Parts: sequence; C-alpha cells; structure tokens
Amino acid sequence: MCNDSNSGSKCNCIAEILKVINILQCEVCPDTCLETCTRAYFGPSSSVDFNTRPVTLYTCNGTPIAIPISNTPGETTTSNIFRVEKVDGCCATLRVLTYDAATTTYTATNSFFTVNTDCCCSIKCLADTYVEGV
Repeated sequence: MCNDSNSGSKCNCIAEILKVINILQCEVCPDTCLETCTRAYFGPSSSVDFNTRPVTLYTCNGTPIAIPISNTPGETTTSNIFRVEKVDGCCATLRVLTYDAATTTYTATNSFFTVNTDCCCSIKCLADTYVEGV
C-alpha cells in the first residue's frame, strides 16, 4: 500500500528526492557525486550549463503519472516528464515538460500540478538538461 498510516507527518523518500532536486535547480552548484537523482551537479560535468533534472513519477502499481500538456479543456495529449517547481512537505508542485526526440530537447509548458508524494512509489531521473524559460 502506498500510504503508511503509521508514518505520521513523515514524508516518503520521493518527497526527499524531489526536495533535493528542487534545491539543486534553484541553486546550481558544481560538485562531484554518484550518478543518482541526488547528485549535486547538473550534467555530465560541472562545466555544463543545465538547469533542470527532469523526472518521471510512478504510482504503486507501476503506472507512470501522465498529465495533460495544457490547461485547455478536453486536452488529450499528455506527458509523463516533469520539472520540480516547489516542494512543501509531502506535496510537490511540478511543471509538465514535453520532449522532442528529433531534437532531444525539452520544452516547458504552462501546465502545473501538485502531487501528494505519499502516492508515488518510484521516481526515474532523466538526463540533466537546459529548459528555456524556467
């Protein structure tokens, strides 16, 4: 079960990872670390100018969370790639990103959502990148 009723006000590890990613995106600082979601630098080396660590979140049954790419009623195009914008306790506000495989670029959308990280069971960090306008 995703939510542990005995956890009290403690958040899960997904919330902690998202907090670290958010801090790093806000204050990009060069450092060396393991190639994990919480590595302290962006990109393959500290000299690369990246500002986003895109993530995909999964529910407890292994389904990726997918959100419409716009706020237009009836929008059917979705994305499961997000940028962390804010983390407050167990709630994270994420921006929907689109990915163009032909150019290998991400584009920021104006579609945001808030997720209760207690309902997420896994996170996949994608390669660091530069996203214009964030």
